[in-house]
Amino acid sequence: MNGAPLASYDATLKRLARKDRLRTLSPRAGLDFSSNDYLGLASSRRLGDAVVAAIARGTPVGATGSRLLRGNAPEHEQLEADAAAFFGADRALFFGSGYIANFALLSALPQKGDLLLLDELAHASMHEGAQAGRAQFVLAAHNDATAVEDAITRWRAAGGMGCVWIAVESLYSMDGDCAPLESLVALADRHGAFIVIDEAHSTGVWGPDGRGLAAAFEGRDNIVALHTCGKALGASGGLVTGPRTLCEYLINRCRPFIYATAPSPLMAVAVREALAMLADEPMRRVQLHERVAFAGRQLAERCGVIPSGSQIQPLVIGDVRRTMAVAARLQARGFDIRGIRPPTVRTSRLRISLTLNIGEADISAMVEALVEVLAQRLPEAI
Repeated sequence: MNGAPLASYDATLKRLARKDRLRTLSPRAGLDFSSNDYLGLASSRRLGDAVVAAIARGTPVGATGSRLLRGNAPEHEQLEADAAAFFGADRALFFGSGYIANFALLSALPQKGDLLLLDELAHASMHEGAQAGRAQFVLAAHNDATAVEDAITRWRAAGGMGCVWIAVESLYSMDGDCAPLESLVALADRHGAFIVIDEAHSTGVWGPDGRGLAAAFEGRDNIVALHTCGKALGASGGLVTGPRTLCEYLINRCRPFIYATAPSPLMAVAVREALAMLADEPMRRVQLHERVAFAGRQLAERCGVIPSGSQIQPLVIGDVRRTMAVAARLQARGFDIRGIRPPTVRTSRLRISLTLNIGEADISAMVEALVEVLAQRLPEAI
């Protein structure tokens, strides 16, 4: 067999390489300034002990089937009951990943004849779900509640009769800024709309007991939230919380839930323990917020960076080649900071993530290295 069938794929990879957009996998190395393990739970003794204890009492590693067949384990139901109570929601549903949960929500809940308004900077999983769904969807200007309301008004004036859905992240993963949730909820109430809130980077870090930035709105009939379990919770999976009717609808009509093998019961145990840790160990959040404030001061004073105010701090550079060169030199100095390029973001940047896996001395050293690297002559785009 000749190489013709692979030629187009090879050409695409070469084209990406010429544009400095070729992605590769690399092992973990250096101080953690790139992960989403914000509270340091992924390698915590307590989380590990909970999983070991579950194995000792016979909890299986695999679910062995979908939730609607034999894959519905007691650990899944216990987690969902605890999560609903913790987040103040009517019901919770556990998915295998946050990506799948977001895709599932936006492809299954908005119906034909509905309007879905999606923040233009929302996560790729939300865009994929919107494209796969049956509702008309429109991209809304980032964090612009007025633009959202104007789009609803135009749609109604043009004869739109269905339900309106608004989809946002509460804390944006690449910019570190927050959605205007209070304004969005108010306009949703005025227009009888639903809101889907991706709390992926907020869960565990923000809100009472780490319940997220949308904590004050959970339990309402028009709020659906996604709490990713693979970031601050240190595990994996995604918890959808919302009205019982919508969760039951997902069980009956959501193909990514119906036809997927259920998440590992051991992961349900880990997530349940992580939720308990959020309530039991508030100092983790306090310490993280102190690191966020410290890093913000350091970056503002030394690099002229405007602090995001969250654990996600972008440093926009612009040029792809220069961005990746800065990241490479920081990595060579022992700081695991990654460059983020289009199409993930519109403008290339460093994404500096703050976690409990590093301390203030590490932050100071990182900022010092950043100042030195930025002052060096680095490659630019040709």
